[in-house]
Amino acid sequence: MEKDLLTLLRKGGLHLYARHGTATVGVDQAYGTFHSCRYQRNLSEHGRREAVYYGQMLRYWQIPILSPITASPFCRTRETALLAFPTNGVQIDPFLFEIFMLGGNLTSAEQTSILTTLTSKLEIKPSQGMNNVMIGHSFPRDVGLGILSNMGTVVIKPKGPGRGYDIVKKLTLEDLATLDSI
Repeated sequence: MEKDLLTLLRKGGLHLYARHGTATVGVDQAYGTFHSCRYQRNLSEHGRREAVYYGQMLRYWQIPILSPITASPFCRTRETALLAFPTNGVQIDPFLFEIFMLGGNLTSAEQTSILTTLTSKLEIKPSQGMNNVMIGHSFPRDVGLGILSNMGTVVIKPKGPGRGYDIVKKLTLEDLATLDSI
């Protein structure tokens, strides 16, 4: 199955939604002050190594990646994107902050609105022969794309606007490293 996945990834047309690398312990304090990393959980040294390795693995497997990389406005997601893809550029997508907010106290209407927007984004097919990478946050259990490990990736196949998407596979960073031998 993994060799088929590698072929699919090399063909392109997929979304790769990845959680940022391992962050420092603590709590984000200043929501909305995204330019100052001082009040946020940031990547740990281990998280930085994970991010570099993630990009190296995608290049090693010759998986075509669309530029720019999309990231949440948090410093840890922006840094993950920059370390993993130093030549692709990073575009901030404020919507990915809303994914982070799914873990908070939202009304069911607010949660439904975020998930509806997520679906509409994931239905759009990337440019022919390319894969779109989004660096964001994990989801709560049984919500959206579910819980993701640090640098975990959900491989998503869009069906087109209004037609939904399929989750092809959830990968850990370790899975990505062994795509051809599992």
